[in-house]
Amino acid sequence: MAGLDGDGLPFAAAAHDRRADERSLPDWWERAAADPDSRVLVVGDGVVATEERGLRLLTVADAERLAADAGTDSERLLLGTHGGAPVLALSMPVVPESLRPRSVRAVAPGLDEGQGGLLVHALGLANWHSTHHFCARCGVRSVPDQAGHVRRCPDCAAVHFPRTDPAVIMLVTDEHDRALLGHAPDWPDGRYSTLAGFVEPGESLETAVRREVAEEVGIVVGEVRYAASQPWPFPSSLMLGFFGRAETAAIRVDGDEVSAARWFSRDDLRQAAEAGDVLLPRGFSISRWLVTRWYGAEPPGQW
Repeated sequence: MAGLDGDGLPFAAAAHDRRADERSLPDWWERAAADPDSRVLVVGDGVVATEERGLRLLTVADAERLAADAGTDSERLLLGTHGGAPVLALSMPVVPESLRPRSVRAVAPGLDEGQGGLLVHALGLANWHSTHHFCARCGVRSVPDQAGHVRRCPDCAAVHFPRTDPAVIMLVTDEHDRALLGHAPDWPDGRYSTLAGFVEPGESLETAVRREVAEEVGIVVGEVRYAASQPWPFPSSLMLGFFGRAETAAIRVDGDEVSAARWFSRDDLRQAAEAGDVLLPRGFSISRWLVTRWYGAEPPGQW
């Protein structure tokens, strides 16, 4: 399989410079505000401000008015620079309807590399702040620091960093180069995707791939090969994509995570997808990317 470097995978490559060296500056927001080219991305509760052409980026003055209206519930974040201009983010509990808020899943397919990278950076931080208000060590309310990339406890001085949960996602093939796809119990009929699961403590990525496949469908996986990764802030995952080679063929679903699984040849998949019997993952997911790399072209149909 050619092209296993993440090319064409949404969110995988960011075009902005994160400028970590500026996060510790006490006046980082004011410095950015002094640049007339600075822009602010507004996110909140899984949605983002949009316009006809994609993400809507506000001036700093407009963002400050929004922050004043939201009061202490808003968080200011430094994303870095894009095209030489500072890019900030404002995380709010509710994005005003005047900013045309849209879900990330709805807007993601139309974003270019630059906008996609800014969005997942902002959303990942926003999701973390919204659920980590208190110090995990002593319970006192923590405060944002480092331009939103850290939270500090004012009581015990503990430092807390954004959470990222590693998850493996894998397309497993057999000796006939058929692909193994599974169906979750809560999905609509016909929806199939690659298998996936979170990495457990003390576990390598390769071991996680083999364990998840064995647990979910009873297949033994031998060779495991890394393909690409994709940040997936729903709410805080990093999807680590792999190809695996099955050493057994008999499927035994666990009935919990996976209720059905099938081996598909390329012809099987094409015919089922064209007939509408199988619905494949969305175009911006790494699952779709893995299936496409195996299939050799853009497969028909999607969720």
